[in-house]
Amino acid sequence: MKKWCAILAIVAVWVMYVALTNGSEKPVPVPPSVQQEGDPAKGYNYLVTGDYIKSGIPYKMFIRAVGKDTLNHLGRTGDNTNLSYAYTAVDAANGERIVAVNCLQCHAQVFDKNLVIGLGNSEMDFTRNQKFSSSDAAMLYNLLSITNKKQFQASKQFLRAAKTIGPKLFTQVRGVNVASRLAALLVAHRDPQTLEWNDKPIMDIPNEVIPSDVPAWWLLKKKNAMFYTGFGRGDFSKFLMASNLLTVSDTTEAAEVYAHFADVLAYLKTLEAPKFPGNINQQLAAQGQKLFNDNCSKCHGTYGENETYPNLLIPASIIRTDTAFFAANYANPQFVQWFNSSWFTSGATPAQLVPYRGYIAPPLDGVWITAPYFHNGSVPTLEGVLNSKARPKYWSRNFEKQEYNYNNPGWKYTRHDKAGKNMYNTTLNGYGNQGHYFGDKLQENERKAVIEYLKTL
Repeated sequence: MKKWCAILAIVAVWVMYVALTNGSEKPVPVPPSVQQEGDPAKGYNYLVTGDYIKSGIPYKMFIRAVGKDTLNHLGRTGDNTNLSYAYTAVDAANGERIVAVNCLQCHAQVFDKNLVIGLGNSEMDFTRNQKFSSSDAAMLYNLLSITNKKQFQASKQFLRAAKTIGPKLFTQVRGVNVASRLAALLVAHRDPQTLEWNDKPIMDIPNEVIPSDVPAWWLLKKKNAMFYTGFGRGDFSKFLMASNLLTVSDTTEAAEVYAHFADVLAYLKTLEAPKFPGNINQQLAAQGQKLFNDNCSKCHGTYGENETYPNLLIPASIIRTDTAFFAANYANPQFVQWFNSSWFTSGATPAQLVPYRGYIAPPLDGVWITAPYFHNGSVPTLEGVLNSKARPKYWSRNFEKQEYNYNNPGWKYTRHDKAGKNMYNTTLNGYGNQGHYFGDKLQENERKAVIEYLKTL
């Protein structure tokens, strides 16, 4: 009798646990926010030639060090013909010609020899193998301060930030992004009201760097909130211009830059997902569409003539993916508090951060080209997204030569038996590939059909 009572007690506790987690927590819809209207053509021009980053490396010095880019993917003119799409030649405040990083450094990638604007750059290197390091920035800072005062003034803000925060931006693997970490480090050195720089951080900075992938820009027109956590609410233009924090002098400059970003947002809303260039089995894709609509559309929406997208935040207890990225908002609330009391919340269209314990279920337009998958880029293929047993624990890919798998959309990769250098290690905090087990219930032939359908989006 005691044995049965004990069993019943365990069952009761388990039922209560389920009720408190999976049973009681439900996806939360994100309400829309009013967004500014703008001119897409002006937005594109400002995106690829604008001076939203107003400090950088002296132009002639940059060309001597890096060389001239001969591809000119953007078809730009003047000094920009010699620069990669990820850089822009602009005039600093004192008239000195400099080369500044631009938004396409993270939000564009060459795929099959063509530049895809809006595709998250999955090839960036934030490991200790970077070509331009914080020590290089410090050396150049000291050199220019002695040898060329005008160039020093034009480069000071960029080099100061690079040498200060660079040592705190390293990731464990190549291919992941540090945008969230970069933002946190920059605000830690800036006054929330004036945006002026402080050499010493004004708040505590955690030691750990939590990586992320970069969402595709063409998804933005469907979304009511920005970022994988869906915590970017209000005016999207305020978040899009946040890269200006790298070199901004004060709120006067910030306001001037912000005046252009309604146009940039308008341009981003014109972007469409690239079409799958390989063969598609239309009969199999039709089967996959029905399976998708029955099993996946509740969170990810429907596609075609009458598209829907529910904008749902999925609780951690349901999605069960690596929690480190969203948990950082709760472990380090000082950064959220900074933003929500800063210049970015001012004006008629304020922005706000609203943390949530989970992740948003994204639209899947162009999902075939957005590998690797999950919010931290931990899964190299779509098959792994739909079959947790197919996910490699340790894996690597070729960054010197793109190797894409058109039959099983995603990057070709090598599976390893143990952790090592230059490979993705899913056992590290923030790099986990667990969760999103919904596809495990499908049969193998059903997963193939769904993947075939995903190629059509």
